[in-house]
Amino acid sequence: MYDVIFISYNEINAEKNWSDLKTKVPYAVRIYGVKGIHQAHIAAANLATTPMVWIVDADAVMLDDFNFDYIPPRAERDNVHVWHSKNPINDLEYGYGGVKLFPRLATINMNTSKSDMTTSISDKFKLMPQVSNITAFNTDEFSTWRSAFRECAKLASKTIKGQVDEETEQRLDIWCTVANNQADFAEYAISGACAGREYGHANSNNLDALKLINDFDWLEQQFKEA
Repeated sequence: MYDVIFISYNEINAEKNWSDLKTKVPYAVRIYGVKGIHQAHIAAANLATTPMVWIVDADAVMLDDFNFDYIPPRAERDNVHVWHSKNPINDLEYGYGGVKLFPRLATINMNTSKSDMTTSISDKFKLMPQVSNITAFNTDEFSTWRSAFRECAKLASKTIKGQVDEETEQRLDIWCTVANNQADFAEYAISGACAGREYGHANSNNLDALKLINDFDWLEQQFKEA
C-alpha cells in the first residue's frame, strides 16, 4: 500500500472532503497551505515514506467504489498514473482533477518551470480509465472561474504532453459551451473557460506567460478584470 496525501490550499470544501477521505482511508495524511502547485506536490512527496505516493486534491469528492489498492507492475513504477474524474458542470470525464499516483523521487525532482505540473514529473504517463472522483471545483465564483481558466489555458496552448489535438479541441468546445443548469456557478465556468482558451492560444509559445496560470494572486486579478 502506498501513502495517500491530501493537498489543500484554502478550498471551501476542503474540510468536508478531507473528513470523507479519512473515513475511507484512515492512514491518509494532509499537506495544507503550501503556496504553489509544484511546491505543494514536492512537499507531499517529501512527506511520503513509500516509493510511490497517491495524491488527492482538496476539491475531490471520492466515489465509493474507488480504492487505493492499485500496485503497478515493476516496469511502470516510474510512470505518472492519472485516474479519470467527472466534471460536475459539463460531465466531461478525463484526467482533469483525478486521483494521481506519482513516483516519489521523480516528484521531488520535478521540473518546476513547466505550467502543467503532472507532466513535469516524468515523460512516462499512464491514464487510468476508472473514474476516481468528482472534481467539485464549483464552490464559489472565483474558484470556478480560476479552475476553468487554468485547464482551458493548458488545453489551448497544448502544453499537456501527449494530448491528442482532436480530443483536446472537443474538450475545449465543451468547457466553453456546455453547462448543466443545475450546477452551481456554471456561468463562471464557461466565462473562465473562454478566457483561458483565449489566453492559451495567445501565449502558446510564451513559457513565462503560461507559468502565470499557477499564480493564484495573478489569477484573482484576471478574474476581477474579467
